[in-house]
Amino acid sequence: MASRMSSAMWTQRFQRPNESTISLQAQIRQMLVAAILDGQIPADAALPSSRELADQLSVARNTVVLAYQQLVEEGYLISRERSGHFVNPAMLEGQHGFMPSEVSEAGALARPDWGARMRRAPSAQRNIVKPANWQKHEFPFIYGQFDQALFPTSDWRECCMKALSVMEIRNWAPDLIERDDDTLVQQIRTRVLPRRGVFAMPDEIVITIGAQQALYLIGDLLANERTTIGFENPGYPDARNIFENCDAPLLPLPVDGGGVRPLEDRALLAQCDYVYVTPSHQCPTTATMPLERRHALLNMAQEHDFVVIEDDYESENNFSGAPHPALKSLDTADRVIYVGSLSKSFAPGLRLGYVVAPRELIRELRALRRLMVRHPAAYIQRAFATFLSLGHHDALLRRLAYAYKERAQALMTALDTHLPEARHVPITGGASCWVEGPPWLDARRLATEAEARGILIELGDVFFMTGRESRNCFRMGFSSIKLEKIDEGVRILAELVRAQRPQA
Repeated sequence: MASRMSSAMWTQRFQRPNESTISLQAQIRQMLVAAILDGQIPADAALPSSRELADQLSVARNTVVLAYQQLVEEGYLISRERSGHFVNPAMLEGQHGFMPSEVSEAGALARPDWGARMRRAPSAQRNIVKPANWQKHEFPFIYGQFDQALFPTSDWRECCMKALSVMEIRNWAPDLIERDDDTLVQQIRTRVLPRRGVFAMPDEIVITIGAQQALYLIGDLLANERTTIGFENPGYPDARNIFENCDAPLLPLPVDGGGVRPLEDRALLAQCDYVYVTPSHQCPTTATMPLERRHALLNMAQEHDFVVIEDDYESENNFSGAPHPALKSLDTADRVIYVGSLSKSFAPGLRLGYVVAPRELIRELRALRRLMVRHPAAYIQRAFATFLSLGHHDALLRRLAYAYKERAQALMTALDTHLPEARHVPITGGASCWVEGPPWLDARRLATEAEARGILIELGDVFFMTGRESRNCFRMGFSSIKLEKIDEGVRILAELVRAQRPQA
């Protein structure tokens, strides 16, 4: 006769989550599957009846019945007439139990010295840091995070559902190996790049897992200890870390209100093999490179035989009319490698980017990408291609431009009102503001004290080459903070700044 586990044991094992985005039936299936695969249910112990488990979990009996039926169909449970439901022993075949004695014996053996085996420790790099619980802070002045109020939930769900049709699954389910989704490449060619004045053939485009992977692939393929890379100072920390990881010497290039200065820093640029720039909205100052500087930079690239890596950072978020043409659109000598993002303004967690470059370079980037991930998730590529083709992306950019412009104006007004002793770069696009506090300001202390008041800002020193420059600078993002919270957040921040003022 089969034994039954006590009601108290089941109540302990199957705790209903307080917050969940999935159905009750799915929650019950998750709990049962976890108990089965973790070996918590003896093979000879009958599961509670549907009525018993429903009572214990305070759910409808039919919800438990459907969960049991689904697990029987998937092979996790066996239904025995008049006895109930039992774990299917076949689901546990090949699983090995964990033996504590094995650990104690292994603990006596010499362990590898991992620190000595590593060429470098990536965790020691200086990175932009954002708290994992940033959404719980009242004033999240951080850059590049998700805003639920602006996310096109129904539009994206529609595109995901279309990608899950039988015919579409046949297109994206096979291994693409080195290829990308043809429809996404076509949408980038015809809907995304023309806005930047860039025209490319399909074999001149490769899809990446965000702009981050694009830069990593470029660095891995082209950078080494013999290639000098001119790099904006201040500049994008992750790109800096990527190139340093390739052992490439970095040459700091000063930036001003127009970004990199080709004419003033001709001697520096002449030493470079590559020059990394963010001309649309310089990271982190948000400065836009004027057209004459763009032409000067390209002329200098031809004269001194270097290649420009253009990270078209936030090009789609422009508040002052038509944006300047991308460097790539002005390039007639294949001297610009163009990096773009599809997910930065949409949903950062989506991770979709691309590279536009000469076909011989794209061919090698594809081959290198194959060694890393083969290709980005084909399902996501197809869903986003549909998102573009239905016009949802263009509509989203218009909504974002309106919302961000409104928030940018509110932030600049609040800074002028509450913190006049600080200087900020006028915001003409993007989703952040670069602030230079008074010379005596310790931005690191400010960030710590502000976080205790529910305010998050980003330290400015991480954007500089050494981290010792401009310790009075910080960045304030506005993509994820509510409009009505901006003024109050800046007012409190100003109080904390003035608390650091030296006594006369």
